[in-house]
Amino acid sequence: MARPLTIPTRLLAVTTALALLAGCTPPGADDGATPTTGGAAGTASTATTGVESTSDDTTTDQTGSSAEDTPEGLEDFYSQTLAWTECEIAFECATLSVPIDYTDPSAASIELALLRSPAPGDARGSLVVNPGGPGVSGVDYAMAAPAVVPEEILSAFDVVGFDPRGVARSAPITCYTDQQLDDYLGADPSPDDAAEEDEADARLQDFAEACDDNAGELLGHVSTVEAAKDMDVLRAALGQEQLTYLGASYGTLLGATYASLFPERVGRFVLDGAVDPGLSELEMGLGQATGFERATRAYVEDCVAVGGCPLGDDVDTAMLRIPAFLEELDADPLPVQGDVVDELTEGWGVLGIVMAMYAQDYWPILTQALEQAEQGDGTLLMFLANTYVTRSADGDYRGNLMQAISAVNCLDRPGDTGGEDLDSDAVQRRFEEVSPTWGRYLAGEGACQYWPVEAVERVDDYAAEGAAPILVIGTTRDPATPHEWAVALAETLDSGVLISYDGDGHTAYGRSNECVDDAVDAYLLEGTVPEDDLTC
Repeated sequence: MARPLTIPTRLLAVTTALALLAGCTPPGADDGATPTTGGAAGTASTATTGVESTSDDTTTDQTGSSAEDTPEGLEDFYSQTLAWTECEIAFECATLSVPIDYTDPSAASIELALLRSPAPGDARGSLVVNPGGPGVSGVDYAMAAPAVVPEEILSAFDVVGFDPRGVARSAPITCYTDQQLDDYLGADPSPDDAAEEDEADARLQDFAEACDDNAGELLGHVSTVEAAKDMDVLRAALGQEQLTYLGASYGTLLGATYASLFPERVGRFVLDGAVDPGLSELEMGLGQATGFERATRAYVEDCVAVGGCPLGDDVDTAMLRIPAFLEELDADPLPVQGDVVDELTEGWGVLGIVMAMYAQDYWPILTQALEQAEQGDGTLLMFLANTYVTRSADGDYRGNLMQAISAVNCLDRPGDTGGEDLDSDAVQRRFEEVSPTWGRYLAGEGACQYWPVEAVERVDDYAAEGAAPILVIGTTRDPATPHEWAVALAETLDSGVLISYDGDGHTAYGRSNECVDDAVDAYLLEGTVPEDDLTC
């Protein structure tokens, strides 16, 4: 299984539900801007956003950067004016021009898709949001603004989302066809012998080569550093001297990177479901293995307490049943109804169960899916797997999440193993010790060992000295971004302020916990900084 850095965020479930229930996925979700030559960025356009325009009425933002704080060579990009056009009935869309390579900004550029949910009256500014992934659409996230932030925030700020470079409508990285991606994700994630290990390695190598063949020049320029630089161009185009930002999951790494690069431009920053940027690939994998094991036990405890749990009548027995069930799928996949994939393999089964660890709302669905699986039907577990990878039953993937995540991660942490062989038996044992359920799936190097390009720039110091207070939120039983990571990020940031939520699921803000919500809202609206190490 591809290691899930932080996917999906809590709001991935929201945007998926919106697509299923209301059909509000913007047309052309898989269309991206075509790279153009030249660095002239003075004219903004609503073409190539992939979002349907419903009016020719436009509004413009004044630029906010002075000549003194504009990086040399980027004047055209920083001075561009956004032309907002009505789209999707209640929203406004625009594009932002950014260079593909910030070390050579006069060469090719791309257009990033933007969407804002305008405040009903005079906005005090823009709140830029990112839902994580890496690879989740910020345009979709802003379109779901009423589910992301409360009415008080919607009334005070224009909520602005953007599809990061290489994601969704912003020149999307595409390596495989949908059918090839089905085969890749459904393949055996736990090789049992040398022959299966060779097959798994061949699949990973093929994926990396396909990205090299099909993604073009941008493949080497979708790092988090470059996305953070795009955010500063966006800040200037929005007419703000400082950036106000809400980042969830991987969006916390993006926010921390921005703060480290531009500490003086940090306004009110909220980083929810935090990633620790100081981790090696090995440490990150072990942390997630621990987080998913912890979250799975919390689900199983609830399942047993409710009664009639299909996994067993006591917690320890039920925990053992999950890996046993997945081994059974390896030998004998279950039939699936109503999907172009007609079998629930071990690969799809892992993704289905993992999906439910991100939010308690999915726990009853998982229990029902496991009951159905015990009766020989894998349909509901396949539904959960589809939700995880943003796929419909007809085999159509919304956006390019499952391809962009590798493209970003392999640039951000290439070969960063702490000096250990991730494929060694010793490392495999360490993973299985911290997570008997998921360790075997989260160990290993993955496709990054074959990645054809390296990042141009990286950040070495994440202290962000001089930045305004930054709220860092961690949930105690978060599977994808363990609470320990939030503690570490808050300590790393010179101005980090920690909020801990004692609960389950991925991220905390907007999950009906008044303690967290009130602290964040007061900070965004009034600038009131909560006490450090607040526990909710």
